[in-house]
Amino acid sequence: MLVAELQDSLLVVVHDLNRLDGLLAHTMENLLERFTSANANLAEPALLASRELDAVRSSLRAAVTELQFQDMASQLIVHTSKILQGCAYRLAAESMGLDDGEAVPFVAEVPERPNPVTQDEMQAGSVELF
Repeated sequence: MLVAELQDSLLVVVHDLNRLDGLLAHTMENLLERFTSANANLAEPALLASRELDAVRSSLRAAVTELQFQDMASQLIVHTSKILQGCAYRLAAESMGLDDGEAVPFVAEVPERPNPVTQDEMQAGSVELF
């Protein structure tokens, strides 16, 4: 009974992490849209010569760069979800055993790397695509 409750708890956490990933993605899309709109409004010819607005534009560009946070957070959420889901299924299979012909719920192998994201800060600069 304890094993079943633990497995259920692990799967609930996986579900919550997936919901968090969706919320982060939605929020980041909205932020990017708002930053893009603000930057476009600041590009009006009457405002081009203002030094204060140059600082605002620079801040907006930096904020857009920081939206990379969502990508890193999503990678961590997916990684953690795979580990938790793999643990839940392995726990169930080892504690309850399998009947003949019973299919094992399959999760891609649990990642060996402890952390898919090694960056811990963001700075403006070039973007590396891979």
